[in-house]
Amino acid sequence: MLTRVKSAVAGFVGGIMAGAPDGEQLSGAELPHKFPYMRPAFLGLSPDEIECSADHIARPILILKETKRLPWATGYAEVINAGKSALNEDQACCEVIMVRKKPGGPSTPSKTPTAKRRSSLPNGEGLGLRESSQESEGLILHYWALFDGHAGSGAAVMASKVLQQHIVEQLQDILDVLRNLASLPPTVLGEEPNHQVTPGTHRALTRAASLRGAAGAPGSPCTPPPRFFTEKKIQHESLVIGALENAFKEMDTQIEREKAVYNISGGCTALVVAFILGKLYVANAGDSRAIIIRNGEIIPVSAEFTPESERQRLQFLGFMQPHLLGGEFTHLEFPRRVQRKELGKKMLYRDFTMTGWAYKTIEDEDLRFPLIYGEGKKARVMATIGVTRGLGDHDLKVHDSNIYIKPFLSCCPEVRVYNLTQYEHGADDVLVMGTDGLWDVLSNEEVAESVITFLANCDPDDLHRYTMAAQDLVMRARGVLRDRGWRITNDRLGSGDDISVYIIPLMYGNRQP
Repeated sequence: MLTRVKSAVAGFVGGIMAGAPDGEQLSGAELPHKFPYMRPAFLGLSPDEIECSADHIARPILILKETKRLPWATGYAEVINAGKSALNEDQACCEVIMVRKKPGGPSTPSKTPTAKRRSSLPNGEGLGLRESSQESEGLILHYWALFDGHAGSGAAVMASKVLQQHIVEQLQDILDVLRNLASLPPTVLGEEPNHQVTPGTHRALTRAASLRGAAGAPGSPCTPPPRFFTEKKIQHESLVIGALENAFKEMDTQIEREKAVYNISGGCTALVVAFILGKLYVANAGDSRAIIIRNGEIIPVSAEFTPESERQRLQFLGFMQPHLLGGEFTHLEFPRRVQRKELGKKMLYRDFTMTGWAYKTIEDEDLRFPLIYGEGKKARVMATIGVTRGLGDHDLKVHDSNIYIKPFLSCCPEVRVYNLTQYEHGADDVLVMGTDGLWDVLSNEEVAESVITFLANCDPDDLHRYTMAAQDLVMRARGVLRDRGWRITNDRLGSGDDISVYIIPLMYGNRQP
């Protein structure tokens, strides 16, 4: 009861914004939007088209009008949900950005004409980047991103506009190292996955990366004295991974900071693919998914983060900081909800140290609601949210309580690396990115079969084939409307969620400078 009273008081106090005239109460919904709701800019939709796209009954599939709007002839398609939310809470962004050295202070990333209407070749040859005298001062970043919002589209919209800026800023800090790597021949650059940038290897790199205090030829006056310890060997791709991880953290911090002055509703998952120096970096925070289809083989390049997949991390946090549970939850997991009549009896359980199960005697504390409850897509953290990583959600609380859920939700992505230069990719080798609306109803194998079959029946020289393949994939996941709702093959339920899909042909990555 005390908790409920605290919640009511906190809700009242929280509604009074500092700076509001005469103590006027302002809710988040009354604050101005930093970025208005819209569909991805590269779709080039008019306001009327955006309004039509929000038809929850017809659920029209939106695709690119012009193939050359996106690099590498990337295909894209999306569809709104079947009434789950008023707006499409998915957002997408795709850009080609020149990352340049900071001119003595914060700089704005230089976008290529990719973000504008342009007539360029799919591998970026028509962007004018190679002819630019500034290219020697920076590196080209190709960027694709999907954001799946929940409890509103505000966080997803903001992340789609800003996250790439944070990534660029982080890359600028390691630009000297990356540029030196780019200037080395392949045998030195080390296309092998285990290539490492080590102190004492390539003095230009170590100086740029500040991996050692001084560098010089052996025996020279500037050679540092012998040391009694060894320095860690750092893979050069680890620097990019760290940049992506820090960018996600900065994005999450910015959302939290600006919620006080802007209407930034809810939270969002984030799936990012960044191409730099011949490698694809796939950063995922949430339950979206990316797979590579190469020569008919499926290569997963991300993993979903759900209450079940992150059970041990969540339980460990609840064990180490029990105050976060508010006295209403237990970090232990039981096969079912414990009842009072079972006090003193033995029941199966497991904690953060266990993958198996054991018996324990039920005590009063075990009667609390479990931190993680439910199975599969119905599993929830504190009976509230079904994803455990993402951006935003800073104000999210357990229903009718004052218990914040954010401490259990991580903004840090898992980053996986795929080296494009190690393989020769054909026209049908692609990377598929999709929000959970796709993967909830189609398996990796079904998605791969759909894409492979569709592309096999297209003209290999038709660059629009990837957009049409994305449209076909979204249509398969959405299904067709029948008397009993949206249905897909074998009369299974189709996806009633928002669906967004990229299909990125990998053959163009090998053509990049």
